[in-house]
Amino acid sequence: MKQISLPASENKKKMMNQKSTPSLPDLDFCVLSALHLFSREELPDLDLGNYQRPLVVGSGNAAVTGKILLKEKDAVFADESNYQDKLKNIPAIDGAILISASGGKHAPIIAQELQKKKIETRLLTNNSNAPAKQQAAKSFVFPKLPEPYTYNTSTYLGMILAKTKEDPQKILEYLRQLKKMLPIDLDKFNAFCIIVPEEFDLVREMFQTKFQELFGPMISAKICTPEQMKHAKTVIPSEKELFISLGYQNNLFGKHRLTLPLPHQADFGAVMATGYFIIGQIQKQHPPYFKDNIESYTKEISKVFGQEIKPIVE
Repeated sequence: MKQISLPASENKKKMMNQKSTPSLPDLDFCVLSALHLFSREELPDLDLGNYQRPLVVGSGNAAVTGKILLKEKDAVFADESNYQDKLKNIPAIDGAILISASGGKHAPIIAQELQKKKIETRLLTNNSNAPAKQQAAKSFVFPKLPEPYTYNTSTYLGMILAKTKEDPQKILEYLRQLKKMLPIDLDKFNAFCIIVPEEFDLVREMFQTKFQELFGPMISAKICTPEQMKHAKTVIPSEKELFISLGYQNNLFGKHRLTLPLPHQADFGAVMATGYFIIGQIQKQHPPYFKDNIESYTKEISKVFGQEIKPIVE
């Protein structure tokens, strides 16, 4: 990769001059904190049942988490906008997995609907007092940490680690080494392309969502597998786009390239943590778009949901 470096002292001064909200952590900090938590606390013994055609329901990255957890199953995947259509049109559905960090918002409504249709439901949540627990046949409550709204790092990472059985401590050690490989001039780029191996295609949507939440229209991003990169992803070049490849040697795409290794025998937990950690490092080196706007955003979105949503989710 062609390095575009700022002297360390100038970079530090630049970061200090930025408007920021110190009480809100960056995403990479939340990744490390979550892994420390899972190194200390035991995760639930996850039992997703013996359903032949389960309905898996979640919103945003909860939906992606569901796809990762049940990727070997002939499952039906849905969110709050289309789960009723799935129930109506797929009579073979014989059980449901409902994934909701809070167990609130749409989750109780969905759980009630499933209960009415006599579909056994298993709830995966991080809230021991989740409203949706009342309708679930079985609930799994995962440990979590307070995090800024939308981060959902400890929430879904814990669920994935419960499935993959990866060692959080080993992922922590890997990320400490990875940090040394990351450039200190990521603020020179306003576009990023992250290339993930084909077998981890499911995490692409999680990374894309995180870019949207943290940077909105300020930083563009595309997340692709090597095969997807071959299909018109680089028609328009930019001097300010950095191509980051994870566990894949990129010798073809982009002018500025950064190749990073994945841990030996990495599974979805390590890959999710790696992507979130890198996105957090990008967040650190750019203006605090998220921190400057999340408070006003949560005030507005509280009106939409009809319940108070705070910038920090306890």
